[in-house]
Order: sequence, then structure tokens, then C-alpha cells
Amino acid sequence: MNPDPSIREEAIRWAARVSDPEFGDWDDFTAWLEGDPAHAEAYDTVQFALDEAASLLEAAPGVPDVASAPANDNPPPPLAGRRWAWIGTAIAASLVLVATFLLWPGARGEADYATAPGETRLIALSDGSTITLGGGSRIAIAGEGKRKARLEAGQALFTIRHDARDPFVLAVGSETLVDAGTVFDVRMNADGLDLAVSEGAVVVNPAAQALRVDAGRKAVLAAGSYTVMPVDPDEVGEWSRGRITFRDAGPAEVAAELSRATGIAFEAGSAGSAVRLSGSIALDQVRADPRSLEPILGMKVRRDGGVWVISAQ
Repeated sequence: MNPDPSIREEAIRWAARVSDPEFGDWDDFTAWLEGDPAHAEAYDTVQFALDEAASLLEAAPGVPDVASAPANDNPPPPLAGRRWAWIGTAIAASLVLVATFLLWPGARGEADYATAPGETRLIALSDGSTITLGGGSRIAIAGEGKRKARLEAGQALFTIRHDARDPFVLAVGSETLVDAGTVFDVRMNADGLDLAVSEGAVVVNPAAQALRVDAGRKAVLAAGSYTVMPVDPDEVGEWSRGRITFRDAGPAEVAAELSRATGIAFEAGSAGSAVRLSGSIALDQVRADPRSLEPILGMKVRRDGGVWVISAQ
């Protein structure tokens, strides 16, 4: 059950108050919990997300080694003189993270970007982060700090300047992806999404399964569940450099990806739908001659009006 937004807001406020060492209003807090079963459920959800957010913050070392820190990390703030100062900061940052996870702000204040098939677009954010939007894609970027975005269609490559106190949060359908010092690629498809990480890590759905995907790994969402597998970091986002690599892909997937990346209409023929294809394809070569795919894929590529059909030999 997904709690009502107003109840979630109340739960976050109670979590903030209860985390204060001087909190003493336990009678009112108990009365609020017992007043409606939805209150306790919402509070449990917030507490789970708070624990996950705190784990992310605590995973960062107290005194970072600047020489070994990822290049996209912010310089660390001065270390607090007392442990209680760090705990207070962690609680505050965790609550901000929880609010971000649970209360996506909606359409107000968003900047929308879109590309046509075959087009890419580089979006520079104010903190030095960049988003490369693939062909036939749409994204909405929210907030004055540009640290929240929603991928609505297609594919994008994210090069994010990490900030543990203000993490970059990406919504993809009903999924939430949170940056942990990262270069990562996200592609939406009919079954779900593909997430591939080349630097740092991404935490998937921190308020639910809290799946961490590290560099050199990819997570594929299909039929409601994730499968994690290795990926060559050099292949992550390679479409932005003019190349696509397929591994064990169906002709329909290959046709859809090539159509979006090149702006040329491809489709899979009715025969050979069970065939699995692998190969590395230079997009400029395909744009110049779609038939150049034949030796790479071991398939026949023929023109049918304004569409190129990929089919078995």
C-alpha cells in the first residue's frame, strides 16, 4: 500500500522530531500512531527509508582521502569537532533524502528536454554534472539545484558530481535511482529498464529493495524483478560516442535501438524472432549503409519502402 502524501509528510515530520535527543512528546506521538493504521504504516516506511539513507551517508569515510576520491565528488566539508555534530548532520541529510525518495515534487519547476530519433543532446547542470540524452528520448529536470530528474522515454547517460548531502535522484517510471558518485546509463524499454554503471554506484529504490549496482555491473528490470550481471565499463554509454554493442539481443530489440540511435526506421521481420544477436555496431557506418549490418549480425537487411527490415537469411 502506498500511503497518502499528506500522511507521509506527517510521518517525515514525526521522524525528524523523534530523532532529536531532547524529544519528549511521546504521548502525542503514540496517539498519532494509534489514530489510524495508515499512520503506523507510513512511519515504518519512512523509518526504513531513513535507515537506508543513513547507511548511504555512513558508507562515506569520516575523513575522505582526497587523492583517491572519485573525480566527480565534491570536496569534503570540514570534519565536525564532535561525533554529535556528525550525527546531527547525518540525521538531517537522511531526512532530506527520505523526503526526496517519498515526495517527488511534481511538474512545477521542471525543465523538459527531448530529442528526435538519431539526435543526441548534452545537458549541462549548474553543479558541473552532465546528462547526455539519446535519440528519441525525453527527460524532465526539477528543482533549482537540478538534483532531481525524471526519464520519461528513451535513454540517457549521466555523469553526476556526487554530493552525499544532496544526492542526485532519478525517477524512471515507478523506479527510483540514487547516485553514489557515478557515471551511469539508463535505457527504458517495453519490459522495464536497463541500468549500467561505469563509475561509482547507483542505489535502486532505497525505500524498498535498496539494490546497489556498482561500477562494472548492470541491472535489468523485467517482469517486475531485477537481474544483475557484469558489464564492460567501456560499453556503458558508448552510444554517445557513436557505437552500440548488443549481447544476446532479439531482432526486435536491435531494430528498436538502431531506429532510435540512427534516425533510420528499422523493424524485425516475422521470421527469425527466436534468433539472439550479438555484435558491436558503428552508427555512422549504419547511417551510410544499413546493409553493413548483415555481416555483423548474420542477418539479412532489406529495404521495404521507408523501412529497413532485419530478418533471418
